[in-house]
Amino acid sequence: MKKIVLSIALILSVIAANAQRYCIIDSKYILDKVVDYKDAQTRLDKLSKDWQTDIDNRMQEVDRMYKAYQAERAMLSDDMRKKREDEIVLKEKSAKDLQKQRFGYEGELFKERQKLVKPIQDRVYNAVQKMAQTKGFDLVLDKAGGVTMFYADPKLDKSEDVLKLLGINK
Repeated sequence: MKKIVLSIALILSVIAANAQRYCIIDSKYILDKVVDYKDAQTRLDKLSKDWQTDIDNRMQEVDRMYKAYQAERAMLSDDMRKKREDEIVLKEKSAKDLQKQRFGYEGELFKERQKLVKPIQDRVYNAVQKMAQTKGFDLVLDKAGGVTMFYADPKLDKSEDVLKLLGINK
């Protein structure tokens, strides 16, 4: 909490020192008011729940297979034990691979989210950028999830000046 307050104070003091105009938005509040976003989120939640149910069912099947194997293990020949163990391992690996394919980094859920939510987020970003330019705001801070910079007028970016001072990008 102390870091957040300190960060906000630092940002506001820099803004005040340079006499720039700023405003604060709540992107979560804005997105919650966009019907398309709610629909996309509902669709993603349902898809995620359905996929998770499928994976849970597969893992329960692996558990049932393992318990049955444990109960019958003493009566099985070495070859049958090996065969059953391989079946269980293969079924578990298949379930975990499916989980990774659906929920892993850049998995199907990620791709679906990109397809459904990103265009809406881009629309909101473009609207904020247009509002900032129209009303003359140099910075737009977003208070959703902690204070972050949502938009900054490109003329405020002094990265090239810093690079010149470092002797880079002459």
